[in-house]
Amino acid sequence: MGAVFKKQSTRAVPVGAEIVVKGAERIARWRVRGKLRTAPLTKGTGGADRIVTESATYFAKYRDATGKVVVRPTECRDKQAAEQMLKKWEREGEQIKSGTLDRKALDAARQAAVPLEEHLAAYTRSLIAAEVSDTYRSNVLRAVRCVSKDCGFATPADFDREAVENWMAARIEDGMSARSRNYYRESLIAFANWCVGTGRLVGHDLNRVPKADQKSDPRRQRRSLTEDELKRLLAVASVRPLTDTQTIRRGNRKGQTAADLKPETVARLQALGRERALIYKTLVLTGLRKNELATLTVGQLDLTAGSAFLQLDAADEKSREGNAIAIRDDLADDLRNWLADKLAAVQTVAREAGEPTPTLLPGEALLFDVPSGLVRILDRDLVAAGIPKRDDRGRTVDVHAMRTTFGTLLSKTGTAPRTAQAAMRHSDIKLTMGVYTDTRLLDVRGAVEKLPTLPLTGGAGATTGAITEPRTSDDFASAPNSVAPEVAPTPFRGRLSGATPGTEQPNNEPQNKVDGIDVSADGVNEKPSVTTTVTEGHRVGLIGFEPTTSWSRTKRSSQAELQPVSSQL
Repeated sequence: MGAVFKKQSTRAVPVGAEIVVKGAERIARWRVRGKLRTAPLTKGTGGADRIVTESATYFAKYRDATGKVVVRPTECRDKQAAEQMLKKWEREGEQIKSGTLDRKALDAARQAAVPLEEHLAAYTRSLIAAEVSDTYRSNVLRAVRCVSKDCGFATPADFDREAVENWMAARIEDGMSARSRNYYRESLIAFANWCVGTGRLVGHDLNRVPKADQKSDPRRQRRSLTEDELKRLLAVASVRPLTDTQTIRRGNRKGQTAADLKPETVARLQALGRERALIYKTLVLTGLRKNELATLTVGQLDLTAGSAFLQLDAADEKSREGNAIAIRDDLADDLRNWLADKLAAVQTVAREAGEPTPTLLPGEALLFDVPSGLVRILDRDLVAAGIPKRDDRGRTVDVHAMRTTFGTLLSKTGTAPRTAQAAMRHSDIKLTMGVYTDTRLLDVRGAVEKLPTLPLTGGAGATTGAITEPRTSDDFASAPNSVAPEVAPTPFRGRLSGATPGTEQPNNEPQNKVDGIDVSADGVNEKPSVTTTVTEGHRVGLIGFEPTTSWSRTKRSSQAELQPVSSQL
């Protein structure tokens, strides 16, 4: 039989407390913010006085379904309420032992009632153990907290599909993009799935929340830079740091690039421009993402002529695979010269400081100092190069558009789609061919012109490749009704022994011509009609017959001309 009680603990006697004796019990009295407090005294370790305090709420002590003694907080200040909780837990234990209650489902239901922040703390540790990036982890947790706060989810048990759908509908009215709405949805579903997988939630139906159509609501569409635009961009990027600093900003000479600078300042700005242009070139010719390039070190480069490549660390790559990326020979030469100049600058600083002169750059040294504001820098470079930020279709150019340019250039050069997918490091070829290929820069006309020539030959009136003048409606009106004879095969009589499918019947009977129709000398009743002949020939399966339209035209013509002949006979 279980029991409820308040936990007792001891602590030091408050400063200024008065010790009094009531009967046989010693009591300490003191004031807290004007209120009198009392507590019994006991002897602690070493014989020092300590006050005895009780918890504000009751605890329950009982044996669970396995026979283990469990002490659980009831969070009840009332003793009768705490006893009711105890009876409930003891009854659950009996049901589990009898098999009428699932213990796992019961534990999940209890876990689902725990405050959401406690689960999020455990979810954070799980994401850290999974070695996801800090950015991904912070974004997912922010998304879950945002939706939960707006929907009023205090515990995982509060997860409700309808509430999330209402939240999504409100975000549509606020103008949130489909892609952003899907990110919030996927983040919440991922957390709910984790709760189910760890036994913190029995189940959920959040995955039934409709997914937004990102294709019908594109907010950021990137375009590829043309080769001419790339050349202009690299030229401007290499000189703009110096020209901007030399430009006079006020006075009569405002706008002129005539400011007097120190030689060391000029050299520093020229090196900055060279680095910026090389950053753009590396992004375009390797397909690296900005964050991947920012973490690239000297030790990850192999600039051997003819087989140069860079090796990405799995922790720094988006796919967490650690791929090797080929480097063009001209880019490898530029990087080799860049590193040589960086080493020379380091050696100069070391000599001036009287330190040992290094012969090599350390492997952990960053290849480039990629600025955090590269997006804004690129925008200024685009303006200086006369390249529009947004084209006529609303597509923009940003740093990630360099990767789109890389994918488009691969397609323009005739690279096989599977090879382009490997170069882009995509798991889905649809992403390579659809998102990262700018079809406006592909030579579709040239591809069509490369198709083989197919001349029409081998028939009366057939063309031999030359284009003829089109026929008008007057030409067809003045021409005899010869379409059926030219198109449809000659019908035959299926019952004649001399007739074979696909050939003319033997002309072994005397015939008379009346109004252009062949009529046999035999009685009309003994000769099958033209319509019957055509039908019979179609029934036995003529070889080489034209479509039904030709037969219908012959049939109608035969029926129209047969009636006058019959009347004359």
